[in-house]
Amino acid sequence: MAERVVIGMSGGVDSAVSAAILKEQGYDVIGVTLNLAPKIDEDESLAREDACCTLASVEDARRVADRIGIPYYVLNMREHFEEYVIQDFVDEYRRGRTPNPCIRCNDHVKFGTVLMRAAALESELVATGHYARVGYDDDVGRHSLLRGFDRNKDQSYVLYVLTQHELRRTVFPLGEMTKDETREKARQLRLPVADKVESQDICFIPDRNYRRFLMKKAPDLARPGPVIDLEGRTVSEHQGVAFFTVGQRRNLGVQSTVPLYVIEVDAERDTVVVGPSEALFHRRLFATGANYVALPPNAEPIICRAQIRSRMEPAQGTLNPIDEHSFEFEFDEPQRAITDGQAIVCYRNDTVLAGGVIERRIGSPTSPADEATVRATA
Repeated sequence: MAERVVIGMSGGVDSAVSAAILKEQGYDVIGVTLNLAPKIDEDESLAREDACCTLASVEDARRVADRIGIPYYVLNMREHFEEYVIQDFVDEYRRGRTPNPCIRCNDHVKFGTVLMRAAALESELVATGHYARVGYDDDVGRHSLLRGFDRNKDQSYVLYVLTQHELRRTVFPLGEMTKDETREKARQLRLPVADKVESQDICFIPDRNYRRFLMKKAPDLARPGPVIDLEGRTVSEHQGVAFFTVGQRRNLGVQSTVPLYVIEVDAERDTVVVGPSEALFHRRLFATGANYVALPPNAEPIICRAQIRSRMEPAQGTLNPIDEHSFEFEFDEPQRAITDGQAIVCYRNDTVLAGGVIERRIGSPTSPADEATVRATA
């Protein structure tokens, strides 16, 4: 009998082609879509063409499943998504942090849910349309997560949360393909989503206005407070710390002869701190919620490269594991706008070593002696 695999189908071209490839490879393929679309108001539902897992995307995925001839099911995960992703998104902004809901969704909704459903459908394997790869390192006896071949589409950054149990059962059919090749494959197969636009931004915010979304979900976030400079002087007033993020320059309401940026968001004091660009640069950070993908938690400090944003060029530094839940990272050169709530993911070449959520920066901003480095990094 053919080996069975359950594939998460978002309604986009990537998961559609992944399902078709698996079918061509001889797998017994079952498609599932997680209906995550929240109701913002009683009569308002998410209808963006470029959002995944909406009602419209369900219909697209169903048409693809019919086209390639596989069974297809829809799982209503709205309440789960609301609890673990949307509510966390609101809570993190309430704390003055800047979350990454895609990572949260992969961790608490998509992979865990599909794996559970796969077991019920008598399947050991799950698949998605992510641009990443799974390997196995014989030297350490661990499954590994690697970048996709298409560096412009690589999604390993948002997948660092996958555990050894999940990696052992996960297949990424697009890991060695480029986006252009995926589109061409979809056209050759005459898939109805071959030219569908890509999902962009945060899928559950209809108009991409996260401030309006937060106000609808939690009106109490509109709590005024002071905007202060680095000397502690009040220079303006804000309407809620949830509407600011580290590195932000626009909408500060501050008159200044030099450009000012958000340096810190202090939710406990309802205060936003602003300052010049050089105050945004730090070398060290502390991360929690660690997942040691290719390393044991008790590993020795290791020189590697790390990203603190999904589309940045990795920068070299030292990963220092503290315990199974946390680590510190020190960059060789100062990095701009290290932001609480965002992810840091550490790499050795294409292999994800570990990742976690940035809890705080460590130490003072870059000293004047490092100004040349700052200018080179900016």
